Amino acid sequence: MLCKIDDTERMARLRLIRSAGIGPLTYRQLLARAGSAVAALDLVPAGAPSAGRRVVRLANEDDAEREYAAGRDAGFVLLTLGEPDYPESLAAIADPPPVLWLHGASRLFYERSVAIVGARNASVAGRRMAASLAEELGDEGVVITSGLARGIDGAAHSAALNTGTIAVLAGGVDWIYPPEHEALYRSIAERGLVVSEQPIGMAPRAKHFPKRNRIVSGLSCGVVVVEAAERSGTLITARLAAEQGRDVYAVPGSPLDPRSAGTNKLLQAGAHIVTSADDVLRELPSPSQNFLAERLQRFDPSTINDPLDDPDPVVFDEQGSDGLRDRLHDLLGITPIHRDELTQAAEAPASHVAAALTELVLTGDAHEESGGTYVRSGGR
Repeated sequence: MLCKIDDTERMARLRLIRSAGIGPLTYRQLLARAGSAVAALDLVPAGAPSAGRRVVRLANEDDAEREYAAGRDAGFVLLTLGEPDYPESLAAIADPPPVLWLHGASRLFYERSVAIVGARNASVAGRRMAASLAEELGDEGVVITSGLARGIDGAAHSAALNTGTIAVLAGGVDWIYPPEHEALYRSIAERGLVVSEQPIGMAPRAKHFPKRNRIVSGLSCGVVVVEAAERSGTLITARLAAEQGRDVYAVPGSPLDPRSAGTNKLLQAGAHIVTSADDVLRELPSPSQNFLAERLQRFDPSTINDPLDDPDPVVFDEQGSDGLRDRLHDLLGITPIHRDELTQAAEAPASHVAAALTELVLTGDAHEESGGTYVRSGGR
């Protein structure tokens, strides 16, 4: 249920998601079971790692308070999943970030947005194309979202400064990366919006970039790829966009340029071809349309839920629950497996699997990875 929360609940939510071993899906399961983050904190057992297990370790209350104070003192805003101002399109994805730090104009969340992403080592022509698309889309009232990376991202942000742009960071909302984008970062913070789910002051790590990419696509109606190698993080964003029900667009390129190998493969796989902004605008909902309502006509309506009600409600059925937990533990390994695959392999109701996975995480027998996947922690 969407509602305003007090500072005590906000701090409890921050502390819960900063706890080692708790990811977005476990977070939602705990809140659905407990009814609030304050109550959910009491569900996390105390314990130390043993026999290779990675048990959940609650974040220190003082650390959470320091992070909140640092963000507040810097003028940033903390927004949590379930609050009315949380962007609706992002809340609808499978693993929305439980908390977001904001720096700038949050009103941009409520405008139509298109992501423009691509190669860091972009060609001059690729940068020019990204800038042209961003400027023309911006003139039509479309906000440009990207990841503040070198190359295509930077060109798109720069061209959209006057019309609206959102930068999603892999590190903390205060951590400027790459450092040569300091002036661009400050311009976006003054005239657009900078967003991150990571703690204040955290430097970006390799594992954070795919997490950032799901936010880039989640905030957008569609994702435009301008230059991408065959194996690149940009294609991860395109895949996530498709999984989230977003349109994927690609700018064709020379088959002789490896920076176009990824975009050309996207086109072969069915992405919309883009040669001008008109190719994107034709597919976008009009400003008067509700993006999510329009998507419901094309995708499964179950993708839109109360953001704090887990899509698979928590069901703790003692009869047979031990057997399901054992079966799931046997199915897990060191390679991350998505919850949907585990549900299919276990041949059990999704709600029971979700509850059992949460129990395995809390006992240290499983660990939630990014993207709704789980691994075995060992020890049993």
